[in-house]
Amino acid sequence: MNPEEKLQVGIIDGNVHTDTPEGRAIKRISADLAGYGIEVTTLASAEEARSALSNLPAVDCILINWNLGKAGENESAASLIIEEIRKRNEDVPIFLMGEPTRDSPTSLTIDMIKEINEFVWVMEDTSEFLAGRITAAARRYREKLLPPFFGELVKFSRDFEYSWHTPGHAGGTAFRKSPAGRSFFNFFGEQLFRSDLSISVGELGSLLDHSGPVGDAERYAAKVFGAEKTYFVTNGTSTSNKIVFFGRVCSDDIVLVDRNCHKSAEHSLTMTHAVPVYLVPTRNKYGIIGPIRPEEMSPQAIKEKIEDSQLLNAEQSRIPVHSIITNSTYDGLCYNAKWVEEELGKSVDSIHFDEAWYGYARFNPIYRNRFAMRDDAKNPNGPTVFATQSTHKLLAALSQASMVHVRNGRVPIEHSRFNEAFMMHTSTSPLYTIIASCDVAAKMMDGASGRLLTGEPIEDAIRFRRTMARIKREIGHGNTDADWWFGMWQPEFVTDSNSGEKIAFADAPVDLLSENPSCWVLHPEDKWHGFTGLPDDYCMLDPIKVTVLMPGMEEDGTPSEWGIPAAIVVKFLDTRGIVNEKSGDYNILFLFSMGITKGKWGTLVTELFEFKRHCDENSPLEEIFPDLTKAYPGRYGGMTLPDLVNEMHGYMKDTGQGALLQEAYEKLPEQVLTYAEAYKRLVRGDVENVSVSDMEDRIVATGVFPYPPGIPVLAPGEAAGRKEGPIIQYLLALQEFDKKFPGFSHDIHGVESVNGEYKIYCTKEAKNE
Repeated sequence: MNPEEKLQVGIIDGNVHTDTPEGRAIKRISADLAGYGIEVTTLASAEEARSALSNLPAVDCILINWNLGKAGENESAASLIIEEIRKRNEDVPIFLMGEPTRDSPTSLTIDMIKEINEFVWVMEDTSEFLAGRITAAARRYREKLLPPFFGELVKFSRDFEYSWHTPGHAGGTAFRKSPAGRSFFNFFGEQLFRSDLSISVGELGSLLDHSGPVGDAERYAAKVFGAEKTYFVTNGTSTSNKIVFFGRVCSDDIVLVDRNCHKSAEHSLTMTHAVPVYLVPTRNKYGIIGPIRPEEMSPQAIKEKIEDSQLLNAEQSRIPVHSIITNSTYDGLCYNAKWVEEELGKSVDSIHFDEAWYGYARFNPIYRNRFAMRDDAKNPNGPTVFATQSTHKLLAALSQASMVHVRNGRVPIEHSRFNEAFMMHTSTSPLYTIIASCDVAAKMMDGASGRLLTGEPIEDAIRFRRTMARIKREIGHGNTDADWWFGMWQPEFVTDSNSGEKIAFADAPVDLLSENPSCWVLHPEDKWHGFTGLPDDYCMLDPIKVTVLMPGMEEDGTPSEWGIPAAIVVKFLDTRGIVNEKSGDYNILFLFSMGITKGKWGTLVTELFEFKRHCDENSPLEEIFPDLTKAYPGRYGGMTLPDLVNEMHGYMKDTGQGALLQEAYEKLPEQVLTYAEAYKRLVRGDVENVSVSDMEDRIVATGVFPYPPGIPVLAPGEAAGRKEGPIIQYLLALQEFDKKFPGFSHDIHGVESVNGEYKIYCTKEAKNE
C-alpha cells in the first residue's frame, strides 16, 4: 500500500445493497466517508468477504455486521471472518455493527470482544458521527502502519525540499534533462528518485553509526528477528559474511568451515588471512549435499583435523576462533541449531550460521529449534552466535538487502569494535530504498503477519508436492513406455502423530504436513533421503525447497537403462518462462517463496506434462528448441526430443559422470597454500592458465566451483592430485560433455573454457617443486 494512497474502508454487511433502513444507513455512512476522501468497498456476504481476504493489506478499517449469518450451529459467520482477519492482521481496526433492538454488547463472547475495536449501531448514531470515528481510526492505523525508517523517509519526501547535496540527480531532476535520462526517470517514477538521498540528510540518521531512524529500524528488526543486535547491510549477504569475519577473525586464526559454504566465505578467509579447517558434509546418490555428520563436530574430531592441517606452523595457536555453518543448505536441509550450538560450542566461542536462504524460519513453528535467533537460546556461557540473512531472497525486500543478527555468549562482541568491521564494508552512500526495504521486511514479519506469510508458501509447496505424488502414483508405474512421471525428493509415507498411522504422502492432510516437523525430519530408518548415520531429529527438509527428480537413477545410485537428464528439462522449462533455482544431473530445485501463487505452481505441473507429451510423441527438436537447432544445425538438426534424451543419458551413464562427482567430493584435496597465499600469487602474476589435462599435482590459485553442486571441488591453494584421480577425471568428463552437447555447458566458477578446453589458474610451481 502506497502511504500516499487514499484511506480505504471495507464494509461487510448483507444489507449493503438492500433498500432497507439498515441498507440506507450504510449508504449514508459510505457517502460521508467519501466526503472525507475515503474509498469504500462493500461486500454483501460472508462468501464475498472470504474471497476478498487476500486484499486485506489495502484496507485501513473494516466494518462487519454481527448478524452476517451462521457459519455453524454455534458460531456466527462474522466471528469466523474476524478470526481470519486477525490471523492476517492484528492491528487493523474492526468495527462490529449491531442492531440496538436485539443486539447487546453484553451478549458478545470474550474472544470476540478481544478482537474488535468498537461496537456501533448504525441506526442509532448519525452517519456523519460514525464516518468521523471510522476515519479517525483508519488514520491512526495508517500512521502507525509504517516502520521507523520508512515512516520517516515518507515524511521527509512530503517536504519537497530543494536538494543541495548528493546524489547529483537531485530528486531525478538531472535525469529529465536528456531523452535517455527522462526515459529512465519515467520508467521508475518520481518517488524513487526523491527518496534517493544522501547521508547529509540528518533527519534520517546514519547507517554507519546506527543513529536516528536507521538505528530505530535496526533495533525494531532485532526485536522482530529475535536478536540482541541487528545490522542492516545494503550490499548482500556476501558482504554480511565478510563483516562477521572481519569482526571476529585475524591473520593465522583457525576457522572451522562448512565445506558447503558460499563463495563469500572463501573471500572472507582470503581477506582475513585465516586458516580453514573443514567440516565435510555428506552427499546422497542424487548428488544432493546433506548435512555435516555430527561426529565431524565433536571436540575430538576437530582437534584431530587441526593437528592434521598442513597449513599451520609450530608457533600457531591450535584453538579455533570462529566457525561458519550453512543453514539451511542450498537443497533445503535444516540443522537442529540448538544441538549444533551445544556441540560446536565445546570447541569454539563464535558460531556463524549463514542463513542467507532461511530468513523466514523464525516466523513459523515448523522450524522450531532449527535456526539461530531462537527465543530461548540466550546463554551467557555458550558461544556468541551470528546469523546472516539475505532479506531479499525469500522475504520481501529489494535485491542486496541483508541483515546481520547477533546473540552474545561467553565472548560477546562490543558494538563499537564490531562496528569498525561494519564500516569497513559499508558504503558512505548507501541506497536508502534498500534500507527502507529491510525496515519494511521486518514490519511484514512482525506478529500474525509473519505466521501467515510463511504459512502460505509452505501450504502451496505441500499441495504441489502432493499433486506430483498423486500423478506419479497414477501414471508412473512403468507398465508401458508411456507410464512414467517425475519423482519427488520427499518422504513416501508420513506418520500421524496422534493416531500413529502411516499415511502415503500423496494422501496426507495438509494440516499434518504443514504443522508437524516430524513429517520432514530425516529419520535414520527412512530410505528416501539417501543419507546414513544421521541421528533422529538432527536434520529436517524444508518444505518450501522442492526437489523434483528425473527418471534415470536406480535405488543403489547407479544409472538406469533409461533416464531424462535434468539439463534438458531445465532448458524446456526455460523456453516456457519457468526458471528454476538450481539443478543436478537428475534433479531440479524449485523455491516456493512468498511470491509464489497457485497459478505459478499449477503452470509448472502443466508444463511438466507438456514435456512428457513431447517425449511420448517423439517431437522434433526444431519444434522444442528452435534456437538450439538453429545455433547448432549440424549437431542437432533432424533429431527428436527422445533422441537427445537417450543420447545424453547414455553418455552420462557410460562415462560414469555421477560416480565421478561422488568420488571427487569424497575426500578433501591436499591443502598446500592458504587462501591468502594463493591469492597473492594470483595478483602478482605468479600463475599460469593450465589445461585440466595438464593439471596433475598443480596448485590452484582460484577455487573451482562446479554448479551444481556449488561447493569447491578445489579450494584456492589445494592440489589437483593425480591425473587418474577423481578430481581431474571429473573435470575432464564435464569438459567432454560440454563439447559433445553444445548449448548445455556446465557453469563452473574458476574455469575458463578456451576453444572447448577447460583452463584453470594454477601457481607456477607444482606441489612437489
